[in-house]
Amino acid sequence: MSPWEALAVFAAGIGAGTINTIVGSGTLITFPVLLATGLPPVTANVSNTLGLVPGAVSGAIGYRKELQGQRGRIMRLGAVCLVGGLAGAVLLLTLPSNSFDTIVPILIGLALVLVVLQPRLAAALRRRQEAAGTGPGHPDGGPVLLTGMLLSSAYGGYFGAAQGVLYVGLMGLLLHEDLQRLNAVKNVLAALVNGIAAVFFLFVAEFDWTAVLLIAVGSTLGGQIGAKIGRRLPPTVLRGVIVVVGVIAIVQLMLR
Repeated sequence: MSPWEALAVFAAGIGAGTINTIVGSGTLITFPVLLATGLPPVTANVSNTLGLVPGAVSGAIGYRKELQGQRGRIMRLGAVCLVGGLAGAVLLLTLPSNSFDTIVPILIGLALVLVVLQPRLAAALRRRQEAAGTGPGHPDGGPVLLTGMLLSSAYGGYFGAAQGVLYVGLMGLLLHEDLQRLNAVKNVLAALVNGIAAVFFLFVAEFDWTAVLLIAVGSTLGGQIGAKIGRRLPPTVLRGVIVVVGVIAIVQLMLR
């Protein structure tokens, strides 16, 4: 990896850590950058997952005030997410690499659709809160939310782009809770899924230590940035950046 490539990976890590803390989808920044350095798709994905773990933890720490009083919810949803994340990590290494090359553009396209629809998800959340009044929602969202979180976590362990968007969308529609508090839970759950996948990958997968370290340092800084000032950034700007980078990633994969 050349010095310029290393700088690009580090900068991508900062951007991914920031965006993951705010909305999710940071992988849409780091993944295409890693591909551009010449890493194979599976190696790039594994390296990305390992590198983003510190960023997810950093973002969760930055949201620690919003996490107060949610320990039970995190324990319930976290257990489900750990199972799903491990399943997704196993699936990544079980499927042939050419299957991964075929599936990833589709996953990125789906993630971009979810990013674009995020305002509608937020509007649906507001309508549900208005209809529910001040009454508390189900503490864990019931079987529907648990199933949705399991499948979303399997996707997260497999690839992870827009994993946070999936989490916030599901919890926002099925839990009567402040959106910022749900975002705080999202950061913890993302850290758990990335963490369990990372532990698995350490023993059985190929990865690039240089890329891992650069993304780890960058995403840790980005996690703090996202927690402190990310909420002030216009959501449309963030979505626009994610969509542009995601389209570039799809084009890169289709031309390989």
